[in-house]
Amino acid sequence: MSDNPLVSIIMPCFNAAKYIENTITRLFEQTYSCFELIVVDDGSRDESLAILNRLSGYYPAISVVTQANQGAGAARNVGLKLARGEFVAFLDADDGWDAEFLCVMVAELVSNPDVVLVYCGWQNLGLQDKFCRPYIPDDFERKEKILEILAACPWPIHAALIRKTVIDQVGGFDESLTSCMDYDLWLRIAIPGLIHRVEKVLAYYFHHDGDQITKNRLKIALNHWHVQQKFLRAHPDVVNKIGKERVADVTKGRLLRQAYKNFWDRDLITAQTLFRKLLFSGYFCIADLKYMLPALLPYGLYRNLIVFFDRGDQK
Repeated sequence: MSDNPLVSIIMPCFNAAKYIENTITRLFEQTYSCFELIVVDDGSRDESLAILNRLSGYYPAISVVTQANQGAGAARNVGLKLARGEFVAFLDADDGWDAEFLCVMVAELVSNPDVVLVYCGWQNLGLQDKFCRPYIPDDFERKEKILEILAACPWPIHAALIRKTVIDQVGGFDESLTSCMDYDLWLRIAIPGLIHRVEKVLAYYFHHDGDQITKNRLKIALNHWHVQQKFLRAHPDVVNKIGKERVADVTKGRLLRQAYKNFWDRDLITAQTLFRKLLFSGYFCIADLKYMLPALLPYGLYRNLIVFFDRGDQK
């Protein structure tokens, strides 16, 4: 590994003893070697830190930093302060890359000096087959980039390589967020800057039993909404650029569609919270009130009402 790494890989770690060694071992199978790995142990209470200290003795490119538990955003910001590379990638302790990830992504940024970020395709692993198909995202520079990226997080955090100067310019991660912090960062970097797509699947998201943040649908939905509103407040001109109705559709409309999906999946806690939020915001039509007004009931009564109607439908 180089004493002057071109790439800094930042990995937050919290109670990742089950998979951190496999993740790091796979990382060092990259065909590109001019990188450093900065692992920030975020107050782990398992054997993670002991494993990291052992691995850092074996792999000189690893730096291990410890802090009291503050969340992934804060851990990544600590890593950013220590990063020496011109380019930065983020890899969580339970995810992985194709062996060619860094080689391909670095070449793309080096050959395109005006590009601030490159992103690639990814694949879920560990779910049902229908949820594990390889996925190549759109070429957002050839579409309505602002609208498309405002609508949804365009790629996972480990499917991108970014110029560090650009991350520094936007102030890194918003540490107040408990999820969607990568989406918030992409909005601030990818909308004003030039981005390129690498049309290959090079990133892998490993699903496993445990407290993976993406399993909390309510937290994700509310944080996604919060990030959108934060971006629009900072960029009021966006509504004029793409139109009030289209902005409403990808923000409030998206939240409404999520509420209905949660309702039909009988995730009633999430559905009730989202229906209430949309009702109070005034985003609904008459037909929606059939689902929104019952959501004003206390949760126990709301759940019992839905169970009552479910039983009636089964007769």
